[in-house]
Amino acid sequence: MYKTKELWITSFALFSLFFGAGNLILPPQLGLKAGPDWWLVAIGFAVSAVLIPIMGIRAHARLQGTMFDFAKKVSPGFSLVYCILVYAISISLPSPRTASVTHEMAIAPLFNSAPLLSSFIYFLLVMIFALNRTKILDIIGKIMTPAILVILVAIIGLIIYVEPFTFGTTTISNPLSYAIIEGYQTFDAIGAVVVGGVIIVSINLKNTGKEYAHKKKLITNAGWMAGLALFLVYAGLMLSASLLHIGTDPDITRTDLLQQMSLRTLGNTGKFIFSILVSLACFTTAVGIVAGTGDFVKSRFVTSKKAYVITVVLGSIMGVLMGQLNVGYIIDVALPALMFIYPITIVLILLNVMPNTWTTPGVFKAVVIVTMLFSVPDFLSSIGFSDSMTSINHYIPLSSVQMGWILPALLTFLVANVLSYRRAIYQNSK
Repeated sequence: MYKTKELWITSFALFSLFFGAGNLILPPQLGLKAGPDWWLVAIGFAVSAVLIPIMGIRAHARLQGTMFDFAKKVSPGFSLVYCILVYAISISLPSPRTASVTHEMAIAPLFNSAPLLSSFIYFLLVMIFALNRTKILDIIGKIMTPAILVILVAIIGLIIYVEPFTFGTTTISNPLSYAIIEGYQTFDAIGAVVVGGVIIVSINLKNTGKEYAHKKKLITNAGWMAGLALFLVYAGLMLSASLLHIGTDPDITRTDLLQQMSLRTLGNTGKFIFSILVSLACFTTAVGIVAGTGDFVKSRFVTSKKAYVITVVLGSIMGVLMGQLNVGYIIDVALPALMFIYPITIVLILLNVMPNTWTTPGVFKAVVIVTMLFSVPDFLSSIGFSDSMTSINHYIPLSSVQMGWILPALLTFLVANVLSYRRAIYQNSK
């Protein structure tokens, strides 16, 4: 049986995996907009930003493979295309977003520099660190995450204690579904698929017999502990932000709101320290994404150092170009891509968690294909074709809340399993 210390260490590793700067800037604005419905957005956000990512880790524990194995049951060709899309999105959107968050939270308040200059220097450093890997970032990560967590607890606790326990009016018509879609922006489900295997390998899960069963139980329990901690942080940020409705501009940006929360509770010094810690969190995330993309290209196409270097350089250039944009714009740009790739990722995670008897290659193919087809209307609506999709969406349940893929995917899963079961009975009767 695993030790209590091992459980806590693994839980912290999983928490750190998902706890990035993007996770900090999204919940407060959700809470401010939701007002008295803050608890509903907390539940919705937890579905896509906590539950699904933790299940992604469990799926990795079952698969004992890499990201490529997540979609291999559909077909190797599909899996390769899926991997390329995920890495392309990661290096084009969440990675540059870290530079934008750093500029808005730590650079702009202190220096009157252009976003392009900040982005250039930021990704120059990212490129240097990605090309010259050291243990410095791991050390920073182990110190940084607990420090941010302590400051967050202080911010949340002080706001709840000091501010009047009153709420403004909600500006969100469908809090639950709105928060689920907002949770896509954490990229945590994608993060679980991309780097979850690293966590599995790091705790030596590749064993047999009882030791494997114990390790698998360790992952399960640690995952739920990490998930609970993430949920409490998200819910705390949402609740505390919802209490700041008096004197806060409803149209305040995500980064400005987080800064205001730290300023009102910790003062200028605390705000400065918090901004530096968030910037370091952003930087380690960016290096991880760029280096991870380079590793993928190197392993899948050309096993040479040159392929890794070229990918890192191109990823850094993309970061400079996109990173000069403000956080809100990058989030808006990311939405269409997420409306297509996230449903597929969620379905792949859920299928890989289920027993093999329910997830034959035929079931995989049918469910993933249907999910892709019914994600297209949501994708087209997100890029400005909502009027053209009105007639189609009228016949698709939940399409009004941009989740029209859920019921078709579920129905396909059930029908495919019934057909598979009947086919098995027929073959056995011969």
